[in-house]
Amino acid sequence: MSRTILIAEDSASIRKFITIALKMAGYIVIDAVDGMDALEKMSGQEIDLVVTDLNMPNIDGYKLIKTIRENPKNADLPIIILTSLNTERDIREAMDAGANSYLIKPFNDKKILYEISKYLN
Repeated sequence: MSRTILIAEDSASIRKFITIALKMAGYIVIDAVDGMDALEKMSGQEIDLVVTDLNMPNIDGYKLIKTIRENPKNADLPIIILTSLNTERDIREAMDAGANSYLIKPFNDKKILYEISKYLN
């Protein structure tokens, strides 16, 4: 059975790159343009993992993570941060919100696939 990954990323080019890499690896991908879109698309869906940027309009990645974690059924849902923000404060705040991993842009498909495999394989 294929696993479903939700990507929340406001950059269309990065979102497309991740989507293509994940689909080629056999994952089902749901993409969202920001945190608000991600929460709407999660409603009623079985999601196995979330990949999110932090800097997004409407609802940013920090608020997205906190909102996901408010639902007890998402307590074990893996959340991977993929962002250009790389200060200790950013990392600490994201991890405190409930992220499982923190990847810094730029990245390549092997790096993100490896990180996902730690949670889904």
